[in-house]
Amino acid sequence: MIAPEATVLEAGGVRLEPLTDAHCDGLAAAAVDGKLWELFFTTVPAPEDTARYVRAALDGQAAGIMLPWAVRELGSGEIVGTTRFHDIIPAADRVEIGYTWYARRCQRTHINTTCKLLLLTYGFEQAGCKVIGLRTDNFNFRSQRAIEALGAKKDGVIRHHWPRRDGSIRDTVMYSILASEWPDVKRHLELRLKRHSS
Repeated sequence: MIAPEATVLEAGGVRLEPLTDAHCDGLAAAAVDGKLWELFFTTVPAPEDTARYVRAALDGQAAGIMLPWAVRELGSGEIVGTTRFHDIIPAADRVEIGYTWYARRCQRTHINTTCKLLLLTYGFEQAGCKVIGLRTDNFNFRSQRAIEALGAKKDGVIRHHWPRRDGSIRDTVMYSILASEWPDVKRHLELRLKRHSS
């Protein structure tokens, strides 16, 4: 059974740091870049809700169902977003990657690909996952395109699945990558990052 642990992951000018209360101010500043909390299909906290958001993530970690990170851009030294393992199911050797968001200036850059490469490498090669899932709101088309661009396979749509912050209920689009698919996905992501840096 898997037992992923909080650990620092770093590559390509990006560092994933195990989330702590000390990251609250940096996350609040990152969310302001684009007023990300105004997007109804995301779970980005408004600045005044950041401490509660971080506390909920850390409570999930204490319960063994989440493993959250803050995303630091090493060039600027700034916290630019967050991501986490969630819905950790040790008996199935399964985690999901989600609760991922970045300051607007970091969207559509190498940062998301780098973070996913770090998380997937850790999940498959160190934690021993057999499958890693990803999910998103059916109206978050940008996220769906980004997940598909990673090489994840679409498993389907769970209808009327999860409440949004505004009280509406979303359909959830589910994706996954199997351990047997990971070598090809890894090569694909490494090639994308190489092209970005050239």
